[in-house]
Amino acid sequence: MTAPPMTPDIPAPGVELLAPAGNFEKLEIAVHYGADAVYLAGKSFSLRNFSGNFTPAEMARAVAWAHRQGVRVYVACNVYPRNRDQEGIESYLDTLGGIGPDAVIIADPGIFAAARRILPGTPIHISTQANITSIGAARFWREMGASRLNMARELSLEEIREIADGVDIEIEAFVHGAMCISYSGRCLLSSFLTRRDANQGRCSHPCRFHYTLMEAKRPGQYYPILEDDRGAYVFNSRDLCMIDHIPAMTAAGVRSFKIEGRMKGVNYLASVVKVYREAIDACLSSSGDRPYAVRSDWRETLAGVNHRGYCTGFYLGDPDQVVPGYDPPGEGIRQDFAGKVLARLSETDILLDVRNRVAAGEPVRVFTRKGPPAPDVIRRIATESGEILALAQPNSRAVVTLDRGGRTNDLVHKAFTEPPTRVPPERAS
Repeated sequence: MTAPPMTPDIPAPGVELLAPAGNFEKLEIAVHYGADAVYLAGKSFSLRNFSGNFTPAEMARAVAWAHRQGVRVYVACNVYPRNRDQEGIESYLDTLGGIGPDAVIIADPGIFAAARRILPGTPIHISTQANITSIGAARFWREMGASRLNMARELSLEEIREIADGVDIEIEAFVHGAMCISYSGRCLLSSFLTRRDANQGRCSHPCRFHYTLMEAKRPGQYYPILEDDRGAYVFNSRDLCMIDHIPAMTAAGVRSFKIEGRMKGVNYLASVVKVYREAIDACLSSSGDRPYAVRSDWRETLAGVNHRGYCTGFYLGDPDQVVPGYDPPGEGIRQDFAGKVLARLSETDILLDVRNRVAAGEPVRVFTRKGPPAPDVIRRIATESGEILALAQPNSRAVVTLDRGGRTNDLVHKAFTEPPTRVPPERAS
């Protein structure tokens, strides 16, 4: 095994915000908006093989870059392998030894044993796929040498508290994002319907398919299974949203708050990481005189990203509970992603990676690292060579003049609850 590179002394978490990083751009966004740690994966042996992921060289660069920012990196190797995978997994673990991540995320006992042998100095986190639902299971993994447990999503906060009180080990739990309908994610629908094994990272998400009903004596006549006016999703769960319950999760012993979403886009990632960074900080600084409270801009931001309605999962003992105040995008808050700031050119000028069309004179909001989104106006658009434009199209780069500008990796949104009022653009001289 190659000796692991030297890494900076990054403090162990008190309360950690853990964000997904499906590629290097998402890694930069997660760190920019306040993640304490990220989880990512190689091209194989994780449960999100379609999220882009990292080659060994890319992963080495990502880990080194994150460490320079004071951010921890955990590498997912959480498949349930077959016999044919054994040699490849051991080779992969040996490669990780030369990269030096802060932990490896594992579900399978065979991979765990191999990691203990090949990576003796690397902490091992047990994935939610391992389905830890009891103090006994938690003690087993602790005695085997695991340093952290990601709790099964079927547990209540009270059950998590009992495990945290009864076992001396770090507790991690999901705080936001999509939830699999299967028991701790062990789904067979994808294997049966599309021959893509979800437990080896190739899930085709058949729980998101749009299904119809056919009566046996009327072949060829398909009837929709009505759920609402948006369609029928008979297997589809709501998304988890625990923004109202950060203090309760902390009190239950959760020390790492994990956001789901390695396959989500940068707009989703930035929005959710920013909100939960501010929420966790607010919780930790709260007191009797200044209790924790959810800000209106947090709710607006979470309502504006793609979701299937929010709930609190099983944490509060009521899986049917719907979190109110979050209309699906398009029905309530509309949050259109305009682009990402590639560089700050001056106090007012930014170089924008344009993702959706923007026009001179449009009101926008800049998602800064801290605080509510900052209202602004596009005063001028130009090419990098200085040619004045009336608008910029997607998949282009443009020099955009705002009143207050922005910083590298800030996102710019067009978000309105009603049709925007046009603002006259600055006249070109």
